[in-house]
Amino acid sequence: QVRLVESGGDSVQAGGSLRLSCEHSEYSDRNYCMGWFRLSPGKEREGVASIDNDDATTYANAVKGRFTISQDNAKNTVYLEMNDLKPEDTGVYYCAAAVPFYGAYCYHYEPDFGSWGQGTQVTVSS
Repeated sequence: QVRLVESGGDSVQAGGSLRLSCEHSEYSDRNYCMGWFRLSPGKEREGVASIDNDDATTYANAVKGRFTISQDNAKNTVYLEMNDLKPEDTGVYYCAAAVPFYGAYCYHYEPDFGSWGQGTQVTVSS
């Protein structure tokens, strides 16, 4: 199990920006997949973005061009930069880890992830 702690959630107006951080415990496995998910009011939890050990990234269609996932391995931290925020981006954002990862393709697919953080609230007002 990987320990994950999210931070950076806040209340912002539409069009604003936020950067979420996910600090995780160290792991020695070479192959891993890290992801961001969100739980919005009235919806099921959905994948937002993922990044693997080779910095390959994927994004949900709803956030493409607005969100950027990145990682700083020296700081054991994964980031989610969110720009041009919309009210529909409101929700609790969770960081998740699949370590080790044996899949063929790192994707923001919830069943692949075994470790989860507690979440951080993002609220976007119109």
